[in-house]
Order: sequence, then structure tokens, then C-alpha cells
Amino acid sequence: MPSSSIKQFQVTFDCAEPERVARFWCEVLGYVVSPPPKGFATWDDFDRSRSPEDRGSWFACSDPSGVGPRLFFQRVPEGKVVKNRLHLDVRVGTGLVGEERLAVLEAECARLIPLGAVRVRLLYDGNDSCIVMQDIEGNEFCID
Repeated sequence: MPSSSIKQFQVTFDCAEPERVARFWCEVLGYVVSPPPKGFATWDDFDRSRSPEDRGSWFACSDPSGVGPRLFFQRVPEGKVVKNRLHLDVRVGTGLVGEERLAVLEAECARLIPLGAVRVRLLYDGNDSCIVMQDIEGNEFCID
């Protein structure tokens, strides 16, 4: 039996504050807040329909062009303890090398820091480079 080809997927983040983290990633990637679940005009309406302990427990954002994956953020009780086993690479320097690539990565880093991102370290060998960052809850990602 031939296997089916997956056409869509979403990336799920465990976090403490789903809406806050989702809005951060909207700014990073140019994504938009996904519509609330069917039957609700706003996310606030949806939250009011839920039990108090479930309010704000998840949030989502999506690529307005429909090309990138949906990002889903779910509240979990435990905090982040160790390095991510999976991370996003924000591809801003594709096709560039050396100082030109480094300049583009540094400019993107400078844009993200006021949003709450934290610069961890620069990896640069004189030709190829990436900047390791953390989002507002400490999840690692790279500017690549």
C-alpha cells in the first residue's frame, strides 16, 4: 500500500502564556492571529465560553499567504528546563555569504530584541553564519 503524502502540518509550542508567545511569533514571522474556533466572533468570546481554568490555554497564528505552517501554542504547567529538541530557523539570509549574510542576520537580530527575543550567540566561520536566539519564554530558535 503506498503511503500518503502529508500536505499540511502545524508546529506546536508548549508554553506558559499561549497568546503572548503567539503574538511574539506573529511579529517575528509576519504571521496573523488565526480566527477563533467556529461559532465565536472573537477569541475573548471563545474564552468566556470555557471554564475558568481552561481560559487562555491555547492560541494559534498562521501565515497570511497560506504557505507556512500554522503555529499552535498550548499552556502546560511545567516550565522550560532543558534545550529544545526541535527549533525553528528563521531564514533571512538565504543565498547570502560572508559579511553580507552576517549584516542581514544582525539587522534581523536587532529587530527582534525589542520584541523580547534574547541573543544567545553568533556562529560564524567567516563564510556561513547563524545567530542563536531565544523567544520570550526561552525557546531556542536561529536566525539563519
